[in-house]
Amino acid sequence: MSKIDEVRKDMVAAMKAGEKERKATLSALLTALKNKAIDKREDLTAEEEIQVILKEIKQTRETLETTPKDRTDIIEEHSKRLKVLEEYAPKMMGEDEIRTVIAGVLSDLGIDAPAPKDKGRIMKELMPKVKGKADGKLVSELVASLF
Repeated sequence: MSKIDEVRKDMVAAMKAGEKERKATLSALLTALKNKAIDKREDLTAEEEIQVILKEIKQTRETLETTPKDRTDIIEEHSKRLKVLEEYAPKMMGEDEIRTVIAGVLSDLGIDAPAPKDKGRIMKELMPKVKGKADGKLVSELVASLF
């Protein structure tokens, strides 16, 4: 079952249960998925569906981070939205898993003692391996901590 079908089914269930916030979040996610499929002019692959979901999560987190602390209504709304969106995202890699992949990339590149000038090469090899599975900001911080 594609994510579009899964989201649509869950959205109908949320409507029947009277969960307005969940329904609104799923409706927005469904719209984003459909728009991406329309732009592409064919069905989305599983990887593309995940990228759309991760983009929605990233945008919601950025809104949460930039919202003033006194706007509790917006913070509460986006926190609930984030929880719903995360149900559809794949499980993200932890720090230890990312460090293992980084170690593998370093050995593939033959780098024993990484220097700041190597960061570009490391990231170029590393990101395709963890894309959609790990937070890019965390990956960058872990690579930077090697120097």
